[in-house]
Amino acid sequence: MDTANPTVEHHDEDAAHLASLGYSYDTTFKREMSFWGNVSLGFTYLSPIAGVYSMFAISLGQAGPPMAWALVIALVGQFFVALIFGEVVSNYPVAGGVYPWSRRLWGRKWAWMNGWIYVVALIGTIAAVAYGAAPFVASVFGAELDAGGTVLIALGTLVIATVLNFMGTKVLGMAATVGLIAELVGSVVIGGYLLLFGRQHDWSILFDNQGIGNDAPGGYLGAFAAAALIGMFAYYGFEANGDVAEEIKNPSMRVPKAMRMTLYIGGFAANLLVFSLVLAVPDFGAVASGEVTDPIGVLLHNAFGPIFPLVMLVIVVAFLSCITSLQAAASRLVYSMARDHFLPGSHMLSRFNERRHVPHNALLVAGLFPAAVVVLSLFLEDALTAMVGFGTVGIYVGFQMVVLAALRARILGWKPAGKFQLGLWAYPVNIVALIWGLAAVINIIWPRPTGGGWAEDYLMIMTTVGSSPLGGSTCWPRRRMLAAMRLRVTRAVPSRRSCASAGG
Repeated sequence: MDTANPTVEHHDEDAAHLASLGYSYDTTFKREMSFWGNVSLGFTYLSPIAGVYSMFAISLGQAGPPMAWALVIALVGQFFVALIFGEVVSNYPVAGGVYPWSRRLWGRKWAWMNGWIYVVALIGTIAAVAYGAAPFVASVFGAELDAGGTVLIALGTLVIATVLNFMGTKVLGMAATVGLIAELVGSVVIGGYLLLFGRQHDWSILFDNQGIGNDAPGGYLGAFAAAALIGMFAYYGFEANGDVAEEIKNPSMRVPKAMRMTLYIGGFAANLLVFSLVLAVPDFGAVASGEVTDPIGVLLHNAFGPIFPLVMLVIVVAFLSCITSLQAAASRLVYSMARDHFLPGSHMLSRFNERRHVPHNALLVAGLFPAAVVVLSLFLEDALTAMVGFGTVGIYVGFQMVVLAALRARILGWKPAGKFQLGLWAYPVNIVALIWGLAAVINIIWPRPTGGGWAEDYLMIMTTVGSSPLGGSTCWPRRRMLAAMRLRVTRAVPSRRSCASAGG
């Protein structure tokens, strides 16, 4: 080890750590992503613009101005989850995120189900963000969209994101950095401008629901719980920092720090944007009644006038970067499961482009399947709704499967040995993270009257329940294959006790 050259030292240390987990670094990813590139990846996946702009009108119409506090609550809750993720990824800095973490904390079946749920959730989320980007693209050109035009634009964004991902880790990091800048302009600059020059109300309005939501099922608390989905939708994505753990130097230290930094910056940007938008809305009743269906568009058009298309262009760049980051995370997850022979067609999905150092077939899956969901929306609108709905709840379920696995592993004697450790705070943080996550999942799937009948009201529950057995049904027939791989996996991956003692 060349102690005079920190780069060489970290390369050797990272390679040794990865080898202790059963993987060879020489034939896979290149560690070309910088710390800020990693932060940018997580931030653009989190995407305050995509989360806030997609949910603002709905949440404001459900609970009025106090709905803004939901973002503060969600940020605190997700920070506890990020601390658990940071400790786990520090111990197991392997590409793929929730799947390899769950596998080492609990076991193969738990990890497979977690990976399945998360893959399906990411496909739905990618499709949702691509679909949601279409109106903003149309706004740049002042065009009106029908269903066909929306689908075409959504497919175009998926093509662009796939091309960027195919160009390698360095380009991915650069694209994420551009997206970070666009996100900050689209949230901090716009939010700051509205706060300084577009404010229509006093700060006390943030504690006054204006009578909105009082007649909701469960009273105002029920209305606020429904509106709180904006916070839950806004603060996931920090696990993407760990999805590319094999593409950053010294991941055991840098990735946990990047996760926290992602939430610091993302939380500031999202809260500034939401609070400034709430204070700038002139008529809350018009939003609640449906008279104004796009309050953000109206605000931005009135505030920025002639440069409105340029503002929309910045938002489009943010959406594109979000899709690119989501796709990168999904491809690493698929690749990670495939190289462990945990997926049908694993041999094909685990193939690696040695020139670009990207899992090219897994990237195609992360592009083609969301594209199929988008196209399917032309024929089955409920299919897109179901996939989008499961996108959020599936990601939260995937998060909590890791949090629960970490708590179980601690009880059974797991001693984290990474460079980031919670120490005496481990149990309290883990328990709070689990309670928060379970409450979030229940709130997301809770049946609420939509006016579309019982099937639509219970769609989230049916999709969630249906997706899990579907994953299991495709897993169990492969027991013989998994049994055949057991010897290789056992030899390649040390036990929890040996990993802890060896720093792996």
